[in-house]
Amino acid sequence: MTISDQIPALNREFIAHFGEMGSKWGINRTVGQIYALLYVSPQALNADEISEALAFSRSNVSMGLKELQAWRLVRLRHQAGDRREYFEAPADVWEIFRVLAEERRRREIEPTLSMLRTALLETPHTDAERHAQQRMREMHDLIDRLMTWFDDVQKLAPETAMQLMGMGATVTKVLEFKDRLTGRGNKAPAISQTRDSA
Repeated sequence: MTISDQIPALNREFIAHFGEMGSKWGINRTVGQIYALLYVSPQALNADEISEALAFSRSNVSMGLKELQAWRLVRLRHQAGDRREYFEAPADVWEIFRVLAEERRRREIEPTLSMLRTALLETPHTDAERHAQQRMREMHDLIDRLMTWFDDVQKLAPETAMQLMGMGATVTKVLEFKDRLTGRGNKAPAISQTRDSA
């Protein structure tokens, strides 16, 4: 029986989904499936085990692991008496989110902020340029504030961050309740009651 045959159906479904979503997240199917396999695996796996489990070529697995290491989403492990390299995904989901967010910020958001800062230093010469620069300033200010907020959240303990996220849902419910009390919410239920009574 191969490793592939030993992967439970639920795990296979999760791995297949990550492969399908890979292209939408900016990674290829192979990398997505390798990461998903390591994430749900109870122990670290070496490249040969990954290759056998997913029926990928050894070279594709090696390239995929290098990409995941570049994203800091897998860790390299060594086992006593074994010269092979083993890989595992971080166990803490919050750490995975934090690392992924940091990498996306470094690769995607910071270059955009840098371009916007440079554009805002330019002297506009036409109304069209002044309009464009104002729009760019609004974008810069929003992204800059979001990044400042993100930096603050990064400093929180995982438990505190989770509580903060939970507060968002609570605040939303309070605001919806307030809207209902002040008559600014959806009045459809009251209308249907009137029709029923009629």
